[in-house]
Amino acid sequence: MTTEGEKPTEPAERRTGRRALVGRLSWGLADQAASSMSNFAVGIYVARSLGVTAFGVFGLAFVTYGVVLNISRGVATDPLVVRFSGVPTATWRTAVARSSGAALGVGAAVGAACLLVGLALGGSVGTAFTALGVVLPGLLLQDSWRFAFFAAGAGKKAFLNDLVWGVALVPAMVVADHVGSVAAFVLAWGASAAVAAAYGLLQSGIRPRPGRARGWLREQRDLGSRYLVENVSLSGAGQLRAYGLGAIAGLGAVGAVRGAELLLGPFLALLMGLSLVTVAEAARVLRQAPHRLGTFCLVLGGGQAAAAVLWGAALHLVPEGLGELLLGDVWPSASELIIPAALGLAGAGLGTGAAAGLRALGAARRSLRAQLFASVCYAAGGLGGAVAAGAAGSAWGVAAATLGSSTVWWLQLRSALREHHRNSIPEVRTS
Repeated sequence: MTTEGEKPTEPAERRTGRRALVGRLSWGLADQAASSMSNFAVGIYVARSLGVTAFGVFGLAFVTYGVVLNISRGVATDPLVVRFSGVPTATWRTAVARSSGAALGVGAAVGAACLLVGLALGGSVGTAFTALGVVLPGLLLQDSWRFAFFAAGAGKKAFLNDLVWGVALVPAMVVADHVGSVAAFVLAWGASAAVAAAYGLLQSGIRPRPGRARGWLREQRDLGSRYLVENVSLSGAGQLRAYGLGAIAGLGAVGAVRGAELLLGPFLALLMGLSLVTVAEAARVLRQAPHRLGTFCLVLGGGQAAAAVLWGAALHLVPEGLGELLLGDVWPSASELIIPAALGLAGAGLGTGAAAGLRALGAARRSLRAQLFASVCYAAGGLGGAVAAGAAGSAWGVAAATLGSSTVWWLQLRSALREHHRNSIPEVRTS
C-alpha cells in the first residue's frame, strides 16, 4: 500500500532522469562544438599559411587520420560505450584501461606503418606522413578518453579535455607557422592532442594497458569486428564518392558539394555531438526501461531529421549577398545543392536513431548489415547521380540513397527489439 507521501516519487524520479539526460546531451554538444571549432581553426590556419597545394598535403594526412580514427573507434571505444555505459565505477575503470590501451596499440601499429610510408615517399607528402606516424598514438588516446567519459556519463570531462586541446593548439600553431612546413603543422596538431591525452590521464586516474589490448580485442571481437567494418565502410563510401565525382564531373563539382557540406557544418557538428552520447543513453534506457527503447530511438531520429530539414530551409532563404560573403565564388553552385544535401542529412539523422538502438542492443550483425547496405547505396547514388547530372545529380542521388537506407535501419531495429523481447520473457514451465 502506498501513502500520500509516496505518490510524487515516480514523477520526481522521471523529472530528475530527464534533467540528467538533458545535461549529458548538452555536454555532448558542447564537446563536439569544441572539437569541431578546433579542427576548423586548424584548417583555416594551415590554408592561409601554406596555400592550396600544401593544404592539400595536409588534407591527405587528415583524411588518413580519419580512417585510422574509425578503426580505433570500431575495435576499442565503440564496444566500450555499448557494454560499459552506466556500469559500476570499478568495472568501468578496468574496461577503460584496456580499451584505451587498445587505442594506443592501434595508434602505434598504424603510426609505424605511416613512418615507413613517409620514408619511402619522401618530399612534402612523405614528411607529412612521417609526422603523422609520430603523433597518431596521442591523437587516438585523446579520442578514447572522450568516449570513456561519455560512457561514464561525465560529458563535462570530455568537454574540458577538448578545451585543453584547443588551448594547446594556439602556441603550437604559432610555432609551426614560424617553421612553415606541412610536417610542422601536423606535429603541432598532434602534439597539442598529446597534451590533452596526458590531461585525460589526470582526469580519469587510469593508466592505459596496451599489454591487455589483445585480450580486449579478443573479448570484444563479436562487436569490434563488425563495428570496424561499419566505420571503415562509412568513411570509405564518402571518399569513393568524392574521388568518383571528381573523375566524372570535375573538381568544380567536388568544390560545389564541399561548399554545400560546409554550409551544413553547424548541423553536422550537432549530429556528431549527439552521436557521442546517444549510444550510451540508449544503453541506459535499455537497462532501466527496455520497453521505452524504441520510443527513445524514434524521438531521437525524428528530431534530428526535422532539425535537418529546418536548417536546410533556413539556408535556402539566405540572401545571395550573405552567401557570397561566406563562400565567395563557390556560393552559386553550392546554393543549388542545399535542398538535396539537407534531405540527405535528414535521412542520416533518421537512421542514426535506429543505429543507436541497435548498438545499445549489441545487435552488431544487424547494424553491420544496415551499414553496408547504406554505404553501397550512398556510393551508388552519389556516383550514378554524377553520371546523370553532375554535382546536382550526385547530391540528389545521395539524398535518395540516405533516405531509403534509413528504412533498412529501422526494419533492423524492429527485428532486434522483437528478438530482445522474446529472449527477455522468462520461460513458463508446467509440471
